[in-house]
Amino acid sequence: MKKTNKLRNFISYKSKKQVERNIFFIYIGFIITGIVFFTFFRYLIIQPPVYIKIDKEIYCDTTKTHDLFLYSLGKYESGNDYQSINRLGYLGKYQFSPETIKQLKIKCTPQEFIDQPMLQERTMYLYLKYNKNELKEYIGKYQFTWQHDVYITESGILSAAHLVGPNNIKKFFETGHNSTDANGVSVKNYMKLFGGYNLEFK
Repeated sequence: MKKTNKLRNFISYKSKKQVERNIFFIYIGFIITGIVFFTFFRYLIIQPPVYIKIDKEIYCDTTKTHDLFLYSLGKYESGNDYQSINRLGYLGKYQFSPETIKQLKIKCTPQEFIDQPMLQERTMYLYLKYNKNELKEYIGKYQFTWQHDVYITESGILSAAHLVGPNNIKKFFETGHNSTDANGVSVKNYMKLFGGYNLEFK
C-alpha cells in the first residue's frame, strides 16, 4: 500500500514538473515571438516609402458594360439597324460579311440573317469569342499598355478585329501597320472608339 502511494506521489510530482516545464517553454515562445514581431514591425515603420512610377494613368469605367459595347458598336456600324445591308453586301446591325457568317458555321441566307435579330446577336457573340481565342496571347501581352500611340484594352482589340479580322490585329502589334476597312476606318480608330468596355463571356 505504501509502495502504491509512493508511486502515485512520484507520478504526480513528475506530471506537475512536466506541466510547469511546458508552461515555461510556452511563455518563452511568446516572448521570442513578441520580440521578433516588434523588431520586424519597427523595421517596416522606419523604412522610407517606395514610390512606383506609372507613365500613363489607367482608367477603369465600370459604366461601360458589355451591353453598352454592343449598342455602341452596332450604332457605329449600322445605326443599330438589324435590316441594314450596305453597298458592299455587309449584313445587319454589326455588318457581317457573308464569308464571316459561313466561317462561324451559321447556315442561313442573307435575308434570313437580317430578319432574325437574335441570330445576329448570337453571331456577334460567337465572333467575339472566336477573335478573343485567336488573339488571347496579344490580349494577355498588350492589354493595359500603350502601343503605337493607342491605349490597349480587350474591347478595343476585339472591336478592331471585328473591323479588319484578327490577322490584321496581329500585324498591328508586330509591325505597327494600321489596317483600314473599305470605308477607310482604321484599327486605331476602333481601338480608341471602343476601348475600355467590360466584356463578359460565358
